[in-house]
Amino acid sequence: MSICRFAATVLRPHRPLAVAVLIALLVAGGPAAATETPARQAILVDMTTGSVLLEKNADELVPPASMSKIMTLYMVFERLKDGSLSLDDTFLVSAKAWRKGGSKMFVEVDKRVRVEDLLRGVIVSSGNDAAIVLAEGLAGTEELFAEEMTRRAREIGLEHSVFKNATGWPDPEHLMTARDLAILAQHTIENFPGLYPYYAETTFTYNGIRQENRNPLLNQRTGADGLKTGHTEASGYGLTASVERDGRRLILVVNGLAGVRERATESARLIEWGLREFDTYALFKAGEVVEEAEVWFGEAARVPLVVASDVVVTLPRKARVEMTVAAHYEGPIPAPIEAGAQIAKLVVSAPGIQPVEFPLVAGAGVERLGLFGRLSTTFNYLLWGVLD
Repeated sequence: MSICRFAATVLRPHRPLAVAVLIALLVAGGPAAATETPARQAILVDMTTGSVLLEKNADELVPPASMSKIMTLYMVFERLKDGSLSLDDTFLVSAKAWRKGGSKMFVEVDKRVRVEDLLRGVIVSSGNDAAIVLAEGLAGTEELFAEEMTRRAREIGLEHSVFKNATGWPDPEHLMTARDLAILAQHTIENFPGLYPYYAETTFTYNGIRQENRNPLLNQRTGADGLKTGHTEASGYGLTASVERDGRRLILVVNGLAGVRERATESARLIEWGLREFDTYALFKAGEVVEEAEVWFGEAARVPLVVASDVVVTLPRKARVEMTVAAHYEGPIPAPIEAGAQIAKLVVSAPGIQPVEFPLVAGAGVERLGLFGRLSTTFNYLLWGVLD
């Protein structure tokens, strides 16, 4: 057993004070090595903590190809969740949808198709025809639906994505970033637990035509349960994937790979690398006292510093030995102090990662001393240098 370092760092206007407390944790080794990837764009995220384990050109706007269908499906999932649409509703197939090239579900013109079948047609078959049927059914035209996609994307935090169609069909203005795709995947998983399992389906048969999901990770016993492949000549081969294993979920986005085989092998390699080289560590439970801070002119001499929510971090396994957990605040903290008010921050640092901050709140309220109490405190502090 080894240790990481914990320190309470106090920025004190009156006199300097440093307190160091050692906390025992299971740790080992030095920093993990980085890895390279032939993908032109990539990002690997631990969904529990939001930690980015790997990124390469993650904010570069590029053609997302069919991976942008995740946004099309997100729009449909929202309607299903709020009850304005049901899986048994049907939409009419237009001539435009029927004629569309590329991947198809093979719907028939002027026929009505159930929403659930259209969802499977988009997810498993990557049907451009199915995506257009959904878009026209919800917004009247694919163009209006694409405008709604862009508007909704901004609202959920996709800062750069612009949609010009529902399919990912090549358009010079239809662009996304790998980071936006990862954010979209996380929103999909978190917000639609009852619908997300459609992404794990490996086959779909419609009109007697059986098609297989192109996601190469679904059949490799990796723990993968989504999401979507993409390919055009301009974008190369891409994949937005999610894998859950042993209580951890990773989201991977790769794009610009050379072929189907490279997409499969590189995606699997990066997932295994992320699971092997990194781990998630629970440091404190919500409500747990991390430190006590001195109080100035308070009826209590100290106030407990409490974590408002669970403190969980993702670190390279080999970096744990040098992990430092520090409470930072300006002290002594003047009373009155309201219970639950943020008065400090917890900073977790380790080699090779950006420091991660968590709010620390007052675990109890502290009233301000009356006039005579404040005079007594001032006298004791000037005479003895203590606040008690």
